[in-house]
Formats: sequence, structure tokens, C-alpha cells
Amino acid sequence: MTEPLRGADASTVWAAMESGDPLPGTGGFAGEVDGRLVRDVLGREPLYLDAASDGREWSFDPTDLTDPELLDAGTVIEPDDARGEVWSLPNPTTETDHGTAVDAVRDAVLTSVREPSPDGLAVAFSGGVDSAAVAAGVPEAPCYVAGFADAESHDVDAAREAADAMDRDLRVVAFDHDDIERAVPEIVRATGRSNAMDVGIALPLYFVAERAAADGFDRLAVGQGADELFGGYRKVVDPAEDHRVDADTVRGATREVVRSLPDQLPRDVLTLRAAGVEPVAPLLHDRVVDAALRLPADLLATDEERKIALRRAVADVVPDDVRGAEKKAVQYGTYAARELDRLARQAGYKRRMDDHVGQYIDALVAGEA
Repeated sequence: MTEPLRGADASTVWAAMESGDPLPGTGGFAGEVDGRLVRDVLGREPLYLDAASDGREWSFDPTDLTDPELLDAGTVIEPDDARGEVWSLPNPTTETDHGTAVDAVRDAVLTSVREPSPDGLAVAFSGGVDSAAVAAGVPEAPCYVAGFADAESHDVDAAREAADAMDRDLRVVAFDHDDIERAVPEIVRATGRSNAMDVGIALPLYFVAERAAADGFDRLAVGQGADELFGGYRKVVDPAEDHRVDADTVRGATREVVRSLPDQLPRDVLTLRAAGVEPVAPLLHDRVVDAALRLPADLLATDEERKIALRRAVADVVPDDVRGAEKKAVQYGTYAARELDRLARQAGYKRRMDDHVGQYIDALVAGEA
């Protein structure tokens, strides 16, 4: 453990604890403040406790611990080990004026994407509105996209078109089956996750980060959080008819998806760090979260369009064709999930078997595949 607190200074966290303010103007934080362990409301920085320890062993890295347990987002553990939720996701008043709502998103997003220093920074770039908005804030930074080597993947195609439209330096990271077989055990060890979905999402992130690190960059800007905050998932469009969410309104379903971030983000953060870079996620800054939570349903998602407010907000910095582009999930757009499935079947794990890809991943980690 190199530092006791990440993501914010102690005075900011203290003020947030005293006031109960869940969005005190940071990009997330976790660590120890005067004997108290803390993790911010969206869990943007992971913190783990050692369930096997009688003491108070903790770390930002689960591989440091014997039996790591992720601390719940919004939680503070007192010096006497009393644990409680100090911060919960706010529910601000909905902004009904569309112009005002989009202006707030514009100010929050543009401020956040322009905030990171360009020194040592690269951008994970898939050609969608999220990564394009992030890239627009740091025009000097090179952009990276991953895709399977033997096919021009959707993400590579989209990234090439977007990079041309934005006049950006794009570096394509082509990965093959050997790369997948090498990276899977490293990702599983770093994240503690071996299910097919998590590994499929992590693979392209790992390859992009690994290449950026090899090129001399120590930070990678990512568009994480935009789909959750701005209504990017199909399941929030008609939630009353979608079994994947419990809510029956667009805003309710969007909040439900936002609450999934504390479990998702450690996978991405730990994957990027394992590959040698520090993640930078400007679209997860408190100011962006606050503006997104105030959006009315018809600026989030409709049958015709998703991430409506975000697309309107970046009109001055992202070309129209890029703003309107539809993107596949990263594991599908890069063919990472497809090729992981192919490798599993080639190794004898057929689709008729229960969780055939998960079984293959476990065998890879054990050195048996």
C-alpha cells in the first residue's frame, strides 16, 4: 500500500462524511482517513478487506490479501470497526427544461474531459460518442482501439471512421488467440473474476492498456460510466416490458443501472492497472453524475435514440456522424467474446455444456487448457 487515500484529499472526504454529501466534487475516492476506511458512493476506487484476517488488513489491490472482500460503495468503517452506509445515490429534482438540462450536461462533460493533463495520457477509443467526447477533451493524446487480428471488427471500423472525422492519431491493437490465452489468467488473477462476461469485457481493455503502456503512456482515459448514467442500455427504453430490470420507468431503470457501477468498476480499474496504466474516467466525475441524475426520461432513452442528452451536449466538439453512431458492447464489437467462445469449443468445451466458456477460463487459469 503506497498511499492511505486515493482520489481525494483527506479534508474533502472529512467534509463529505460530516455533511453526508455523496457527490463532493471528486472523481471517486477510497482509503483510510484518520483510522476510518471509506469508499465513495459509486465505488469508483476499489478497496478490499481481508476476510481471513483478525486484524484490519485492507488494500486497493485484492491480490495483496488472502481472502479479499470488496467494501460496499458509500461505506465508512470507523476505528472501532463499526460499519455503516454514509453516502447513498442522491435523487435530485428532475430538470424539466430540456435546454437547461442539456446545458448542465454540456458544462459538466466538457469541464471533466478537459481536466486531465495530457502528459502521459492515451485514450481508449471505440468510435462511439462516449470515447469521442473523452478524446475531444485531450486533442494531443493518441487514441487506441483493440480488435481481433483476423477480422476487421466493428470497433476497429467505427474507430477508424471516427478518428478520420476528428483528425486523430489512431493506433489499432490487433490481438489473436495466443494473446487471449496469455491474457485471460492475468486478468483473472488481477480481478478475482473468472466468469465469461467479465473476462470478455476486460480482454480488449487489457490489450489497449498493455499497448499504451508499452508505448510509454502511464494513464488511459476511458469513457466508462456514460452508458449507465445517460441511458445507453436497451433495457432502460421500455423497462416495464424488460425482465432485465426491476424498475418500470426509464428514470427508475437508469438509476438501477447506475447502482451496478460499484460492482462493475473494480473489474475495469484492476484490469487497466494490471496492464500497466492508471485509469482516468472523466465521465464519472461527480459533476457529470449530478447533471445526469437530473435528466428527464425523454433526454435519456426513447425507442428512437439513447444517450440523448449526452449526444446533444457534445455537438460542438464531436462530429455529427460520430455522435449518432450506434455501438456494440466492447466484448462483441472487438470480437473478444466470439473468439473466447471459439477457443473454448476448440479446447473441447462445447456449447451444450453448462457455462462452457467459464469452464474453459478456469482450465486456462489452472494451466490445464
